[in-house]
Amino acid sequence: MLCGNCRRSAPGFGKARAVARYRAADDARFDPLGAVLRRHKYGLDQSLARALAECLDERLVPDGRDYDVIVPVPLHWRRLYWRGFNQAALLARLLARTMALPVDATSLKRVRATVSQTAHTRQERRRNVRGAFAVRRSERVAGKRILLVDDVITTGATADECARVLKASGALEVDVFALARRV
Repeated sequence: MLCGNCRRSAPGFGKARAVARYRAADDARFDPLGAVLRRHKYGLDQSLARALAECLDERLVPDGRDYDVIVPVPLHWRRLYWRGFNQAALLARLLARTMALPVDATSLKRVRATVSQTAHTRQERRRNVRGAFAVRRSERVAGKRILLVDDVITTGATADECARVLKASGALEVDVFALARRV
């Protein structure tokens, strides 16, 4: 099933799947998952990674036979330094165990710092991430079926840009997996 935006303008990735949906509301009473995701990501609470991993029921995880490698969406080095961890890489490592696949956390790199996407429109998000990613080692992604992993999908702009550069470097296909999709 394609969302309306993907029907109007096909993204660079194939399938995009998320375990759950969350709202943008800041009130935890109306959106407990969103509150946990925000606390994990912006409250610098790594302890929530284990709780979020519990959402990864094996029936919801993609079939490992469909992919060759898992690639987490990278953070810029400054954001990684500030946060102390990459939530997408934590999720990718958990998925890798379940799917029996390798994780490649070094071939895709964020080469330009971007401002937070949270308060931007779809078009602003696309412009914000354009040119922000590059592939370091094309030979490690060329000919591969890649599962790109991020914590959340909002408009898909980040995943689209990552998929675009991975495919330009020879990836056969790129699908996306996330814990949550914003509605």
